[in-house]
Amino acid sequence: MSDENKTTPNKIGEQLEVAGSQLVDRVKELIEEGNVRKLIIRNPEGRVLLEIPLTIGVVAGGALFAFYPILAAVGALAALVAKVTIEVVREEPEATVQDVKEGAKNAKRKVEEAVDEARENLKGE
Repeated sequence: MSDENKTTPNKIGEQLEVAGSQLVDRVKELIEEGNVRKLIIRNPEGRVLLEIPLTIGVVAGGALFAFYPILAAVGALAALVAKVTIEVVREEPEATVQDVKEGAKNAKRKVEEAVDEARENLKGE
């Protein structure tokens, strides 16, 4: 399985090569992840075989049963192809790694300042 990443301002995309026999399981896993907004299944030549838009409410609500008809269609498709590419479009996380690191540094600095202030107050007593 190989991954190829593409990004746009609000979306993150990746491509996964999957054997037809693994297609249903992989699509189900991706749906259950919750941050996937669209799946596009392509044949080896790049032709779109199936496009599956996913909504936040249904997936976040745990209503996977709503996707059983889609999974049945994916299963039928899997029987016809040996290998496919799944293009996964995800929602970009709001906080980046840099934001988290910066927040941690600020929190550490504030804690150190509070500790220093407490030491000064204890020395004065």
